[in-house]
Amino acid sequence: MAVSFHTAAEGQRPQKPASRLLLTCLLAATVVLVSACGPRSLTRAPVEDRGTGMTRPMQGAEDNGSAKLLPGAENAGKPGYYTVKPGDTLIRIGLDTGQNWRDIGRWSNLENPNLIEVGQVLRVVPPVDNSQAVARPISSGTVTASPVPSGSAAPAPASAASAAAAAKPATPAANPAATPAASAGEDDVAWIWPVHGAGTVLANFDDAKNKGMDIAGKAGDPVIASADGRVVYAGAGLRGYGNLIILKHNNTFLTAYAHNQTLLVKEDQSVRKGQKIAEMGSTDADRVKLHFEIRRQGKPVDPAKYLPAK
Repeated sequence: MAVSFHTAAEGQRPQKPASRLLLTCLLAATVVLVSACGPRSLTRAPVEDRGTGMTRPMQGAEDNGSAKLLPGAENAGKPGYYTVKPGDTLIRIGLDTGQNWRDIGRWSNLENPNLIEVGQVLRVVPPVDNSQAVARPISSGTVTASPVPSGSAAPAPASAASAAAAAKPATPAANPAATPAASAGEDDVAWIWPVHGAGTVLANFDDAKNKGMDIAGKAGDPVIASADGRVVYAGAGLRGYGNLIILKHNNTFLTAYAHNQTLLVKEDQSVRKGQKIAEMGSTDADRVKLHFEIRRQGKPVDPAKYLPAK
């Protein structure tokens, strides 16, 4: 086969057929690969936050496309139940409802109390033990004869007045689970200041900005129990409170002691009024101070209205 050679004109570079052919092949291969791959939608695996006491986002649907039914969803909106919101922890829910966070986990049958989901519904009041309740049928005004046990004498017939009195339904008692403060003496707590000598108040209660009272002091100053109670939380698991102690005094009141340097009590421990429970510090705070809260049925109230005057 005859091969002709061409001499490039002056000022022009000689063409390289092999290089041009290689470049054409590479471009063609690139086009084929791009067409084959094409844009794809990426599916990311769900991620769960298994940090202590944190909520995880609710998954919108299961793999089969059906909506996910979260635990306790059938109780949403009912009295005595709480629907988990973003950022919630059992500790915060317990503080906001006036309950021990461990009790909430037990009442709600949580397998892992450190993992709750947004939208999950938790029981925040003690369950009623129906086995201990005595059924009392409402009388319709008709006297129903009851069988007499064998071997015992039949009682004398009741008079009409006695029958009418028995038929009259009793006035229902207040529900202690619904209104804990209704119990006698629940509000009669002999409060004292949570620091010796009352201390200088840095910030007073403000329902919008400050849920308690900030009291000045030096690092290591004693923090004392404001009333007799039981420790329902001792730790640093609630953001913004640092080293925190929560005491439950009765079915109505909780107190919270935040930003401590050292905690001196443990959960489920009983404490007496005036007992040293912590040392003042600055954990999760801008200075050394004690943030003190009184909560009535979980709602923050002004401590100044309960503490004795200085």
